[in-house]
Amino acid sequence: MRTEYVEAVLAVVELVPPGTAVAYGDVAELLGAGGPRQVGAVMSHYGSDVPWWRILKASGQPPEGHDAEALRHYLDEGTPLLGSPDEFLRTGEGRWRVDLAAARWAPTDAEFDQLDAIADRLERGLHKLSVADDEMSV
Repeated sequence: MRTEYVEAVLAVVELVPPGTAVAYGDVAELLGAGGPRQVGAVMSHYGSDVPWWRILKASGQPPEGHDAEALRHYLDEGTPLLGSPDEFLRTGEGRWRVDLAAARWAPTDAEFDQLDAIADRLERGLHKLSVADDEMSV
């Protein structure tokens, strides 16, 4: 995975405000590069230091294997939810998801300026040669 792409995805994730969320594909669209799978790969390998819970599947499902931790963040931030999150917290059962239609981040003009700057840096960086950050390159 190109370092420039990783840095760009993480920069976008850091802009997503508390109580809102976007889908993996939204991040790719905002960058004008990659797709949901590429963003998901970045998040699974490098996303632990950013608000990872704000980046979801298009269905509103949290990142796999992180349901309970993500739910605590959503409740703390007041993120709109659907289903039975209370039952999930009580019993570990119960289906829930983020109401992505209500929670989807709508960037302000100033945030779009920041997103454009991130996308421009990415585009310039991708035109240069870089070493993949795969721990195998010399």
